[in-house]
Amino acid sequence: MQKICIIGLGYIGLPTAAVFARAGYDVVGVDVNEKVIELLNKGEIIIEENGLPEVVKEAVESGKLRASLEPEAADAFIIAVPTPVHADHTANVDYVVSAVEKIVPHVKKGDVVIVESTIPPRTIDDVVAPIFKEAGFDPEKDIYLAHCPERVLPGRILIELVENARIVGGLTPEAAEKAADVYRRVVTGDILVTEAVTAEMSKLMENTFRDVNIALANELAKICGVLGVDAHKVIELANRHPRVNLHQPGPGVGGHCLAVDPYFIVEKAPAEAQIIKMSRDINNSMPDYVVDQIVRMTSDIERPAVALFGLTYKGNIDDVRESPAIEIVEKMIENPRFDVRVHDPHVRDEQVSFPLASFEEAVTGAHLIVVLADHNEFKELDQETLAAKMDRPVIFDTKNCTGLQSGSGLTVHKIGDLRRLS
Repeated sequence: MQKICIIGLGYIGLPTAAVFARAGYDVVGVDVNEKVIELLNKGEIIIEENGLPEVVKEAVESGKLRASLEPEAADAFIIAVPTPVHADHTANVDYVVSAVEKIVPHVKKGDVVIVESTIPPRTIDDVVAPIFKEAGFDPEKDIYLAHCPERVLPGRILIELVENARIVGGLTPEAAEKAADVYRRVVTGDILVTEAVTAEMSKLMENTFRDVNIALANELAKICGVLGVDAHKVIELANRHPRVNLHQPGPGVGGHCLAVDPYFIVEKAPAEAQIIKMSRDINNSMPDYVVDQIVRMTSDIERPAVALFGLTYKGNIDDVRESPAIEIVEKMIENPRFDVRVHDPHVRDEQVSFPLASFEEAVTGAHLIVVLADHNEFKELDQETLAAKMDRPVIFDTKNCTGLQSGSGLTVHKIGDLRRLS
């Protein structure tokens, strides 16, 4: 096996292409975005990810990685396209279907076809395999069809693509082994072979586990707000128990995984997935909760200037997909009472539909700063600088990340400790 065709050059597909090229495969990456293709063929990228620019540049210069708008014949095909949800929270697998249909004319008997996109249970069996069958293939004998979900953390993708264990689920046992062989050349972690539906469900439950636990922490924060208790201290003490690991509350859950994947389970078993659905509802309620607290904190000011710090769903990345911070910004902008300034050093103007401000523009004359992402830049905010530049130095830290404390002219509220507002 020498050549791999990867469909989708986003936050997962591009690093995956770079890692396989670095391992010696001939890799052609396919995307519908002409700008992405043009830049990649120059050895350049638009994604912010540690170490990725250097690996991509080296792979392109070596001739092992190139980009194209159309698929090509290869020995293995990897599909890494988005799987968003519809307005009713049902899975939208249109991108996966489109990617499969595009590669069908280039697939030959004996090829390996791997879907890395996160998909609802039975998508390989009930959606992908029938496309190949309709094209004249026997999906259980002519090709090796498998699901190998990505399970990496933004900011550490290049490391975790190699070191993390990979789950490989095949339509048949033979397909699982053939797909596993593709990864064995690059992955140092364990290769865990299973059937496709189990791999699909395992990936969904990894993210659902975290979503449910974050919902528990967010509900705790709301309860502590009513009772006048510091939820952060409660979590710290409870986690001293050897079998307790409460997560941290925040402004909501974002990203293309945690905020989406649980719905794929709910869709398939709505009557049974009660806790999963309720957790989604709790986490989805947090942007409104944050806005309500902002209103409370500025109730005595006629036109408060509010600086919203951070748009990404987690710190030190540029990914704003499903970010609760975006929802909070939009809700604030809709309210004419507020003078809203938005600042994020990791986000580009073309990524959002509203203007971005520099640090100076956002802070100067502000009555309130709301920290919505745990970027390193926000962890290093200087108390004296904020106190000097703001009109009324109040900080609302929804990520509990700044380390700022009330005093020296500054008032600090945290998402799980709103006792000063009581």
